[in-house]
Amino acid sequence: MNLKKHIGIALAYFLAVALMGVLLRFYVVTSLPFNYKYLLHAHSHTALLGWIYLGITTLIYKIFLSSAEKPKLYKRIFLFTNVSIMGMLITFPIQGYALFSIIFSTLFLFASYWFTWFAMKYVPQHFKNRFSWKLIKTSLWYLVISSIGPWTIGGVMATLGPESIWYKTSIYFYLHFQYNGWFILALLGILFYIFEEKGIQFKPEKLKSFFLLLNFGVLFTLFLSVLWFGPPIVFYVLGLVGAVAQGLAFYEFYMLLKDHFPLMKKSFAPRAFFLLKIAGGLLVAKLLMQLFSAIPYVANLAFQLKDFVIGYLHLVFLGIVITTLLAFLKYFKLIKLPKSFIWTFIFAFTTTEFLIFYKAFALWLKLPFISNYYMLLAILSLSFPIAVSILFFKNIFLKYSKNM
Repeated sequence: MNLKKHIGIALAYFLAVALMGVLLRFYVVTSLPFNYKYLLHAHSHTALLGWIYLGITTLIYKIFLSSAEKPKLYKRIFLFTNVSIMGMLITFPIQGYALFSIIFSTLFLFASYWFTWFAMKYVPQHFKNRFSWKLIKTSLWYLVISSIGPWTIGGVMATLGPESIWYKTSIYFYLHFQYNGWFILALLGILFYIFEEKGIQFKPEKLKSFFLLLNFGVLFTLFLSVLWFGPPIVFYVLGLVGAVAQGLAFYEFYMLLKDHFPLMKKSFAPRAFFLLKIAGGLLVAKLLMQLFSAIPYVANLAFQLKDFVIGYLHLVFLGIVITTLLAFLKYFKLIKLPKSFIWTFIFAFTTTEFLIFYKAFALWLKLPFISNYYMLLAILSLSFPIAVSILFFKNIFLKYSKNM
């Protein structure tokens, strides 16, 4: 099975996401003939479910399931998944959350359940006792748990309406278990698989401690997602406990890896390793932001100034998840990473993140506002589709070169 074609489809979704992001930014500065919220739904769904989901599941299949010799079943799952993604990509910009977009969103949930069942049923026996598979299996359970959010949205809208706190809570529940659970644990599982294949062994008690702290952190940082409506103080305490646990987990992770950085540098292509270093640095920033968000004043500030939340989510998805995913796709020779893509993407990410966070800090601290801010942000955002276009066309139309 040519999995490069599957990644090519995922990259096409990535390009669509980047183009929609630019349209959303220009909507603020000029009149454009579309519904902003509708396109925003398409943008977010295609990013998470089209590009990132397909990238991670293709890696999981290549690493853990290709030897199960069930290519026809996997192809059917992949096809069904893409029908649901394309349906969302077409219907969300037209109607937002309505009949057909909800149908395709629901079909995607069933597709994710189907893949989860497939992975857990057909993973070869020799993987089942590996720590890497333990992380992957747990990440798939978080994928399933995250779907509780979308299932509740329909009932909440029908009974309490979109202005209810439960509507936003359902969305934040879904997002939390997507990125803190499914995405991050799956990527960690892939990384530990690479270590296992390199013959690196870790003390079982250290792995157990890391795993328990990691999952404790995932579960309890959920409380940080509901602080925006000012719940009882116990929610802040539980969120803080989760943030501390997650911080300790990644400290354990660092201690596990610190002696193996030279091997990592040798194993990964220079550009892929560079992306991993960026992801590692931004992971530290994410953990610190979570700690501060457990403070009632900061939690209320984030609710009042949405740019803090937008900047945080972009930092997680663009700066941590996507950079790590790209590095792994390169490691397993499913893509090439042109130098022009790397620097254009970094330019797009750093400049737009700076503007987003600066606006939030300017409103908070009464700093001078940047002249023509929204136009500048929109223009700089053009760098994203340029970067992704380079990545897409280099991988689709040019032959793989070993020196890339």
